[in-house]
Amino acid sequence: LYQKVEAGEAIADGFSIDKGQLALGKNILVAFMPWRGYNFEDAILLSSRLVEDDVYTSIHIDKYECEARDTKLGPEEITRDIPHLGENLLRNLDDSGVIVVSTSVLADDILVGKVTPKGETEPTPEEKLLRAIFGEKSLDVRNTSLKVPHGGKGKVINVRSFSRESGDELSPGVNKLVRVLTAQRRKIQEGDKMAGRHGNKGVVSKIIAKEDMPFLADGTPIDIVLNPMGVPSRMNLGQILETHLGWAANKLGFRACTPVFDSASEVEIQEALSAAGFPKNGKVTLYDGKTGEPFDNEITVGYIYMMKLNHLVEDKIHARSVGSYALVTQQPLGGKAQFGGQRFGEMEVWALEAYGAAYTLQEILTIKSDDVDGRNRTYEAIVKGEMIEEPGIPESFNVLVKELQGLCLDITLSSKREGDDENDELLF
Repeated sequence: LYQKVEAGEAIADGFSIDKGQLALGKNILVAFMPWRGYNFEDAILLSSRLVEDDVYTSIHIDKYECEARDTKLGPEEITRDIPHLGENLLRNLDDSGVIVVSTSVLADDILVGKVTPKGETEPTPEEKLLRAIFGEKSLDVRNTSLKVPHGGKGKVINVRSFSRESGDELSPGVNKLVRVLTAQRRKIQEGDKMAGRHGNKGVVSKIIAKEDMPFLADGTPIDIVLNPMGVPSRMNLGQILETHLGWAANKLGFRACTPVFDSASEVEIQEALSAAGFPKNGKVTLYDGKTGEPFDNEITVGYIYMMKLNHLVEDKIHARSVGSYALVTQQPLGGKAQFGGQRFGEMEVWALEAYGAAYTLQEILTIKSDDVDGRNRTYEAIVKGEMIEEPGIPESFNVLVKELQGLCLDITLSSKREGDDENDELLF
């Protein structure tokens, strides 16, 4: 109270703000040393303390929107009355067809129920039966509800509805808009990406129990272990100087501000370390957390500013068994959003060729990709428990033939006939 403030002065801190300064990371105790190969090639070794104390725990909010538009066949409708859906799929929707706040949702859960008019065509026998049971409504609309996408999850924290009737400004053709916000809490885990302020980025390779981490002479365990081989070739020595100065600043309780071309000198850093009671070179003897024995050489220790980046393994991890295929190439789609497959490119083919893995390579290029008949026969054989047949011709070969025919090259294919040379599989 009664504190004087001036224009432009911060009067309150928000998220990721500390004393009016942007603060996206944390100051943690670091040691530059190899540790049993787990921090090889920019990999990062973390202490379990950072997970347990939620030092790098973050909250992620996803926004989903559902629009009800005017179509040529009539307006779309946001409703709970969706044909052909069981009550268990609609259990979390309110009477208007919108998800209830504080509901936990997983992938493919319905957030907003929506039906869209569809054109009248000759109904199938199944549709005739459904029409007889549920009435006309079951036939003239289709389910276009907003669902949680593949790989998504969280807890609904906010739902807002906008409509023309309420006087809200909406895009042309949109009658109603529902916006749903979901949030999830994520602890840092193996596979997440981290970075400092000197381009020193890396991926967390292993989270070690804090009692197994290297520790100082007073028993303080290290929080993060970085590989010293990531420094000399990149020439970003700032991270080492930051480590030294951060160690002294943490002990003496001051804040070090070092602009780019006016940073602390070597002498100033040494004086700060001496004032804090640390060796001038910033190196101390560490002890192995598993054996208790001291390491052979002194190790650079200090405090470094590290951030968790928005490249999280939970968003990237993906696997596919069967799924949709591209129309032209008949190969699996790409990307996690399309539930696609992993690209096996030219250089990956070379790698398998170098290993001599002929059968693995053959099935990757045929029945696991664009051999349409072969993959159908393979799936059938797996279901029946039979031997898998030989792969056929991939669709990419047929695409090549069609492209050559588009260049006015008269290419025709015929299969092997009796009396032909055994080495001739295809005749041109």
